[in-house]
Amino acid sequence: MAATDAHNPGGTERPSVSLIYNPALRSVLYQVVTLAIIVWAVYFAATNVIQNLARANMTAGFGFLNSRAGFDIAQTLIAYTPDDTFFRALEVGLLNTLLVSFWGIITATIVGLLVGIGRLSNNWLIARLCTAYVELFRNLPPLLVIFFWYLGVLALLPTVRELFQTIKDNPDKIFFLSNRGLYMPAPVFGEGFSFVVYALIAGIVAAIAFAIYAGKRQLATGHRPPVLPVNIALIVLPPLLVFLALGMPLSFDYAIPGNFNMRGGMSIGPEFIALYLSLSLYTASFIAEIVRGGIRGISRGQTEAAFALGLRSGHATRLVVLPQAMRIIIPPLTSQYLNLIKNSSLAVAVGYADLVAVGGTILNQSGRSIEIIAIWMLIYVSISLTTSLFMNWFNAKMALVER
Repeated sequence: MAATDAHNPGGTERPSVSLIYNPALRSVLYQVVTLAIIVWAVYFAATNVIQNLARANMTAGFGFLNSRAGFDIAQTLIAYTPDDTFFRALEVGLLNTLLVSFWGIITATIVGLLVGIGRLSNNWLIARLCTAYVELFRNLPPLLVIFFWYLGVLALLPTVRELFQTIKDNPDKIFFLSNRGLYMPAPVFGEGFSFVVYALIAGIVAAIAFAIYAGKRQLATGHRPPVLPVNIALIVLPPLLVFLALGMPLSFDYAIPGNFNMRGGMSIGPEFIALYLSLSLYTASFIAEIVRGGIRGISRGQTEAAFALGLRSGHATRLVVLPQAMRIIIPPLTSQYLNLIKNSSLAVAVGYADLVAVGGTILNQSGRSIEIIAIWMLIYVSISLTTSLFMNWFNAKMALVER
């Protein structure tokens, strides 16, 4: 017979003890307590903010965004003047942040992939150079890298006045790099050029559809149509034919020397160049290690099987190893993309008009610190969540589907 508890002679389990040790009940209880603590913390913080604002005779709200900005912004992707509103200025800063983040992610991915593969190269020199690159950038703070490019490289380039002599010696030169940025021809779109854009979009859609068809055909028959040449033809030929049929409605406005600066054309400021290079090369060093780890995570037998089928080293890496390594690479790659986006807020150190820099100027003029910080937090959280959702979708598409 089972022993009975001295305090429970009947030997039956007490209901209170059963409820305490119930895993489902405890999990719900922990969540309720956690939620209550969070709600109390938010209420406590909001109450303190309201009381402090009332004590300082200040009001909270976002109506100030409709006030006149009154300051200029060097680089704008949309029309902006100092007579526009604070809201318009924040739009300009947000677009600048998205611009440097977008190109930084693309460049960092390409460089990181090449360096990560290079670290595994059989060529001693290439492997050591890639290792030195990774170890150098991974052990430097990103702000120092930004200062290096801005103060140590771009600031030492020739001045615009010194470029004048170069232009006289090379009148056919169309690209000029100085300490004020990169000058290049600006495209001037003529009437009907929108049809060229429509043809390009249609070609891209057709290329995607053909790639999907080629994948399904390969799974069904084992034969893969020539995807790359067909896609290049679909993307290039339609807009090119439309462009020629419309009489080539495109011209260029070239940069020429002025009295004190270059006139005409388009320019990319040194602030953007420094931030773009710094974020790209810094993040690429971490991506390179992720790529190297992903390739190392693939069984050596996969490479040996590819060699046994007659594939060369480059083809084996591109067709056999990398597609399998992507399932290991993508999850940590998302974190590096998010880090690059958040590190773009360091643009204020070199005067690039990103979201934080523009918001800081608005904060100094309006004194609305709480509202500006809330806008910063909301926008960065939204960008990060959008990036994470896209990468999660891409990771699901690349996942190995078991039969």
